[in-house]
Amino acid sequence: MWREQKRAGDGARERSQPTASAYVTGLTMLSRRELSEKQVRERLTRRGYEVDEVHAAIQRLKDEKALNDDRVAEAIARTQTTVRLRGRLRVTREIEQAGISREAAREAVAAVFEDLDQDALLLAALGRRLRGDRRIADDREFQRLYRFLVTQGFESDRALKALNARRETHRD
Repeated sequence: MWREQKRAGDGARERSQPTASAYVTGLTMLSRRELSEKQVRERLTRRGYEVDEVHAAIQRLKDEKALNDDRVAEAIARTQTTVRLRGRLRVTREIEQAGISREAAREAVAAVFEDLDQDALLLAALGRRLRGDRRIADDREFQRLYRFLVTQGFESDRALKALNARRETHRD
């Protein structure tokens, strides 16, 4: 919560002291959305809090269970699958990019994908990309769709199988 004020004349910026404690600021951030420890740490540091104050705030948030990377990993996995229609590999990568350990990412992805039909998810992503029941026009579009599905985190063999099935059912 920095206030930046222009100094008259030289254009340099002067920063005043943060008005709220790092703990309160972190709690406010977490009240808006789930964030990982790394994300909270980066945001507090960016706001100008001292390293010791950030460390103490994060420890207190963890002790009070307001900050929990396992919970964040599951929330990211659920959002990535239900809203973004992404596959296992991409979901794992997104969780790791949030600063969550590889092991926690794998556990969260396994928990979410345990109750999920991966083929139905892939078909939903493909349907969204094709905007409904449109057929695959040619080999070039087939290749574009394949690249899209693979970058969305679906296994290449599943993507090929789904694309070939779609091509066969929509032949003239």
